[in-house]
Amino acid sequence: MNNNLAITIARQYGSGGREIGVRVAELLGIKSYDKELITMAAQKTGISPETAHQADERATNSLLYTLAMGSSSYGNVHAGIDVPVNDKLFITQSDIIKELAEESDCVIIGRCGDYVLRNHPRHISIFIYADLQSRIERVMRQHQLSESEAKALVNKTDKRRTNYYNFYTGRKWGQYNHYHASLDSGLLGIEGTARIIADIAKQYSLEN
Repeated sequence: MNNNLAITIARQYGSGGREIGVRVAELLGIKSYDKELITMAAQKTGISPETAHQADERATNSLLYTLAMGSSSYGNVHAGIDVPVNDKLFITQSDIIKELAEESDCVIIGRCGDYVLRNHPRHISIFIYADLQSRIERVMRQHQLSESEAKALVNKTDKRRTNYYNFYTGRKWGQYNHYHASLDSGLLGIEGTARIIADIAKQYSLEN
């Protein structure tokens, strides 16, 4: 039995989910993985890093492939079908995530990690959200955008993440029963949210 602890972080855009995941890893003394997964998948598939980053967390736009595979393509790669870049990256990233969880304790940020590791014996899945205004203000500060520009980016990115997650998992992104805990970073702050997740992980480890 694999005794490694895998924490997965799903997040609304602008909620600080990436920073929270990194901080959780620091508090627990373990590794975190986010955009590194794209680079690793690009290297493994031979896809250029630029192409891989453009396809990151985007569902395939190949209607023919979608019809051939059904609503969710994960785990259903058939011989003779030219797999779109998005699907190839998702499948490869999923394999890498599983390998990382087999190697050591880790925090996985995004990339449908909760679904990919749903059968991992020691897995904690977290969803990070915040009120829209808090997220807009955070994006404004981070990217020096106007309020209208930040709001448009938040909505666009959340829609993209929703489509990506729903397409590859057959689940509904953000639906509470797919996660062990959902936390409001607008209320708790980055550090407060990270510490709660770390405490959850420590308590889980004591009980399991």
